[in-house]
Amino acid sequence: MKNHIIRMLGLVVVLSFSVFSCKDLTELNVNPNGVDPTSANPNLVLPTVLTEAGKAFVNLGYQDIAGVMQHTQKDGWTGGHNTYEWGGSQSWTDYYNILRNNQYVYDRSVTLNYELHQGIALVMKSMMFGLITDLWGDAPYSAALKGAEGGSANTFPVYDSQEAIYTGILADLEKANTLLSKTAAEYTGSVGSADIYYQGNPVKWRKLANSLLLRYYMRISSKKPDVAKAGIEKIVANPTLYPLITAVADDAGMPFAGNSNDDSWPANAVYDASASNYRRLKMCATLVTKLLELKDPRIGVWANKVQIPLVVDESLPKGTDKIENGKRYLSPDKVAGKEVNTHPEYVGLPPGIIGGATYNLSPTAEQAANNPHVSWLNDIYKQAKGTLLKSRLMTTAEVRFILAEAALKGWAAGDAKTHYEAGVKASMDSWGVGAGYNAYIAGAGVAYNGTQKQIIEQKWISSWTAAQESWFDYRRTGFPELKAGPSAIRKVLPVRFYYMLDERNLNKTNTESAMGKLETTAYSEADGKNSPWSKPWVLQGTGKPW
Repeated sequence: MKNHIIRMLGLVVVLSFSVFSCKDLTELNVNPNGVDPTSANPNLVLPTVLTEAGKAFVNLGYQDIAGVMQHTQKDGWTGGHNTYEWGGSQSWTDYYNILRNNQYVYDRSVTLNYELHQGIALVMKSMMFGLITDLWGDAPYSAALKGAEGGSANTFPVYDSQEAIYTGILADLEKANTLLSKTAAEYTGSVGSADIYYQGNPVKWRKLANSLLLRYYMRISSKKPDVAKAGIEKIVANPTLYPLITAVADDAGMPFAGNSNDDSWPANAVYDASASNYRRLKMCATLVTKLLELKDPRIGVWANKVQIPLVVDESLPKGTDKIENGKRYLSPDKVAGKEVNTHPEYVGLPPGIIGGATYNLSPTAEQAANNPHVSWLNDIYKQAKGTLLKSRLMTTAEVRFILAEAALKGWAAGDAKTHYEAGVKASMDSWGVGAGYNAYIAGAGVAYNGTQKQIIEQKWISSWTAAQESWFDYRRTGFPELKAGPSAIRKVLPVRFYYMLDERNLNKTNTESAMGKLETTAYSEADGKNSPWSKPWVLQGTGKPW
């Protein structure tokens, strides 16, 4: 019996080998629940690229860069927002993750001859690499995204110069313009619902590509004015070959699904039961003062009125401090030596102040205080999603203000006044207050006066929730003329991010080479070369912004 069992087991083993030898081992090692990257449809990955990119932009423009550009301030956990205490905490890891997924979309689309997908991927590549170099300076570019190809040069990629990255971006956008020049019916491979920006509309993607060309030509205009001038004039002179975003309906905006905190408007109060992230964001006095000065109707869309206005009344008996009829009445002695803002509707939190939680006689002083005497953000920003809650990646307003500035420089870009007024109107329309445009554009401080300062200030206002663009403009022009607050760690605004610690440790040689090309300033001495107050190539020799 024992010998019989042994013979049977031997037969089973032989049969097993004979069966399995008919199949390649790689064919057997397939996850039935996974997606094979060599055969997957790029539409499976494209939504991730678009949504993660949208989140990356709004998380800058609505969060800490909104603090730098004094759209908002925080009255709790304020360091990174109000006073630039970054300490190398920013990382480009998520941005490169987006770029790796995007590279897959592009490579698969080349294999499948999906030209629409190729064009979209080049636009997204340009946008993400543009963001990286805008924020840091030199960065891995030509050798990036090649780690899977092996070799230390790809595992520890060299940093391309900022100039080379901008040059590559402009070339990729030109290529995208060509790829996206066909009618929808001429493309193979449908994008459809995978495209949450434009639903696969090649005309709108083409307009975005060319509008981004304007952005990056203007970005380098102080360093390479002849290149920028020729590039912008070529676009303006050939509207058929280079269509632009000129209608709000064509703006590149990503809506939020609102199904979970991950796909909802940041700092919402739907998935944050305490609403503390929403509460600690307050309107900044710099923006509030400007909006009130210009009688700008957008303030009512972006901010709530103060819950309890302060009233200082000299006729009140000494020691009076009472709430009556929805207002807090104070006698002069109760506010002696204190900074008090008695505007009856909108009060902003001054930038970079000490003790922001107690500002304007707040009755509480804890983090994310319930201060009823300053303007909170509009209730729409409590929501997880909404018509106005979009990541605004590129807008008609931005395009018009770029063209207005170009025309003001004397370039053949049209009429500066016409572009400026169209930019203001586009912004107001996009925020639902277009009915007030005629009165607003005729008002003091808004009526066109032919200065770069005015164009950039209106562009700064229009960049609400997309403050990173106004930061890049501020660095280039020095406008708006912002001052750091009294508790800021430097006396002037920063101009870049630190190279992060992981990169300095793991890619030490290349990172140190990039840091060596930064220009130190009087404000970067405490940090050394790798400082938010050291100037990358795009600012070196310009004397801007300070």
